Amino acid sequence: MESCAPSFAAVAEIDSVSMRFGGITALSSVSFRIPEGRIVGLIGPNGAGKTTLFNCISRLYEPTSGDIRVMGASILQRSAHEMTRLGVARTFQNLALYPSMDVTENVLVGLHGVLPSSRLSRTLGLPSARRADVEARRKVAEILAATGLSSFATRRVSELTYATQKRVEIARALVCAPRLLMLDEPAGGLNQEEVAALAAFIRTLRDSHGLSVLLVEHHLNLVMTVSDQVVALNFGQKIADGTPQQVQADPTVQTAYLGEPDALAA
Repeated sequence: MESCAPSFAAVAEIDSVSMRFGGITALSSVSFRIPEGRIVGLIGPNGAGKTTLFNCISRLYEPTSGDIRVMGASILQRSAHEMTRLGVARTFQNLALYPSMDVTENVLVGLHGVLPSSRLSRTLGLPSARRADVEARRKVAEILAATGLSSFATRRVSELTYATQKRVEIARALVCAPRLLMLDEPAGGLNQEEVAALAAFIRTLRDSHGLSVLLVEHHLNLVMTVSDQVVALNFGQKIADGTPQQVQADPTVQTAYLGEPDALAA
């Protein structure tokens, strides 16, 4: 089933991407678009290939075949550390924060590699480096305000609740002003109230920052609530692509989730 949603300019295009690990096919000719300003949910049972595809888009994995384009240009010759400069930022399923550092310091890490001053100029304390540092801290302060984290700016990450730590990681991804924000299992470990708050938070970020969002998530209620478009995978193949209502009602998707009878309940 293909999406019947209106056509929008694509921020990213996944074109016939396949990925094999030895004799195992993790992805088989998967194609879909991430339209500009849209939230796209990527779902599927365990082992469906979601994480593999996510890692291909963020350049942690090299696909066996196919192409991935961001703003119309192939990224397959780009390395993972170049993705922020191309306008792509991601979070991780397991938090990659520095517990002993405060919130401001953790979010500053998100600007590593995009600061205009060189490492040498920062080491020597040159004026250009000082100006870059002031600008970086200004950007961090703006993002902390936009994500409701200003009051935690000087708090160590280890002192924060898990839900707040999740928000810090999203803030770190946002500070480099991405066009595409990739969220890897952001609801993992959150309770029902926190998941509802996360859904509102993701929508607000999309609207206020003009983002496109790719959301990989096992919490299907969150995906179906917040997404404009949902892509379903099973055994490495795309089995559905459409609105949340279309995908939720798709018999092929329902069959893929038969082992989880409540999984598709909105």
